[in-house]
Amino acid sequence: MKMTVLKSAIAGLALVATGVMAEEGTVGFEINGDIPIVTRVPAAAHLDGALSEAISGWEYRDSSTQAMQMDDFDNPAMLAVEQAAEVWNTAMGTVGKSCADCHGDVNESMIGIRATYPKWNEKAGEVRTLAMQVNNCLTENMGAEAWKYDGADMAAMEALISIPSRGMPVNVAIDGPVASVWEQGKEMYYTRYGQLELSCASCHELNYDNLIRADHLSQGQINAFPVYRLKDTGLVTTHGRFKGCVRDTRAETFAAGSPEFVALELYVASRGNGLSVEAPAVRP
Repeated sequence: MKMTVLKSAIAGLALVATGVMAEEGTVGFEINGDIPIVTRVPAAAHLDGALSEAISGWEYRDSSTQAMQMDDFDNPAMLAVEQAAEVWNTAMGTVGKSCADCHGDVNESMIGIRATYPKWNEKAGEVRTLAMQVNNCLTENMGAEAWKYDGADMAAMEALISIPSRGMPVNVAIDGPVASVWEQGKEMYYTRYGQLELSCASCHELNYDNLIRADHLSQGQINAFPVYRLKDTGLVTTHGRFKGCVRDTRAETFAAGSPEFVALELYVASRGNGLSVEAPAVRP
């Protein structure tokens, strides 16, 4: 796929900025000079005053890292996206179909998809993450083997599927059939784990904008995932980062794709409702 094709076809569907404001949020930067990204919005009502505003992790990065994300030609994640674009158009499994055979052009059929996940899947009767949905397509519709939940293939495909939603506001539902899973995720967010007895909130709610060693703590928003982490020289998924955070508390972590992390992803995603989809972002 040519890199120019990766410049999202939804610039006209993205947030329309006036000055530096859009839909009560602050536009912090533009991708490729034409996709405005809202990096600050008033916190959602369901956060019960825990935060006054939701802030993208982009705000906590240095100028060189920010610059990489602002131009697809400089964003190292785009190499993986190009590979995923080839996979999208390649027949896989016993059925001999590609993703494109069912969904068509990814830049058209996937508009808005990333902004609403995790979400309730009525047919399956469960909350599904984007990775779960990709694996369901592979195994049930294509007769192929499932990918490793937080592996390189999955991360690249999630990044590709995310691009048509860049600039659109995260809008994850928390009520109806997902409510109990959301409550489970909220409980996890405030539960202290490990020998260090730290919760997600310990760093990302009570201490964001502070330094822990050389790391500038953010709110832990996931609107930008999967992200290209410079220290890892590769894409990292949401659950891959969750695993790292739990390990940092010196606790035994949950598995990627586990019900615990699915619930946590739903809750954490909802904390960023209103922020723009940025994925794939660049982080240190």
